[in-house]
Amino acid sequence: MTPRQQKILSAIVEQYAEVASPVGSNLLAKVFKVSSATIRSEMSELERLGFIMQPHTSAGRIPTDKGYRFYVNHITEGIQPKHLENRAQKALTARVQNAGAPERMIRNAVDTLVELTHNLGIATIGNQLYISGLSNLFGQPEFANSLRMGAENHNNVQQVAQLLDNLEPWLREAAPNEPLSVYIGAENPIGRAAGCTLIISRFSSPFSDRSYIGTLGPTRQSYREVMRLVAQAGRELEEVLYE
Repeated sequence: MTPRQQKILSAIVEQYAEVASPVGSNLLAKVFKVSSATIRSEMSELERLGFIMQPHTSAGRIPTDKGYRFYVNHITEGIQPKHLENRAQKALTARVQNAGAPERMIRNAVDTLVELTHNLGIATIGNQLYISGLSNLFGQPEFANSLRMGAENHNNVQQVAQLLDNLEPWLREAAPNEPLSVYIGAENPIGRAAGCTLIISRFSSPFSDRSYIGTLGPTRQSYREVMRLVAQAGRELEEVLYE
């Protein structure tokens, strides 16, 4: 992939996350200050390589799971090392530090992630899985449309339910060891057809050396911000719980 194609892919991922509709060549031509024909040529190559696709009803393009994976791999370096003092991250820190009991700290961290990311939030507390913000997830266009269209279109909703049912046992068995793990779409070990991304951070707590906190949302989301917040939540909890 050329540097320009990489920038175009990043722009498609970020624009699609913001507006939830396919991204067209005219918009990208204005952003990159080149002709629409040039952008269309680059998009055709990205589509040939499997990084983007064209929905049947639109002239625009949306990222594939492969496109999201490429994007996430190339932004991960800037996610981990340090706390960035923006308003959202300060709110997360305050909610955790002022919670009191360890279980309340973890619940507060999850509830704050729900508010800040508009995804579903999850955390392990011992053998229990704490879930918050289910309405956030099913309020997203990807799932709200299925719910409106009737039972025959509920497959992805059912896949989400299956994923949540099996998430805590899977975390306990698989025990992902990375400080931050991102499972995109079909990469999810459970609920592969749900069209979701699971972003989790591992941390140590009084309940387990391998506790997890994170979010579950559509593959279409603001990865950079959500990954930063989930990574910070894990770091913050580990620091505060062992002060």
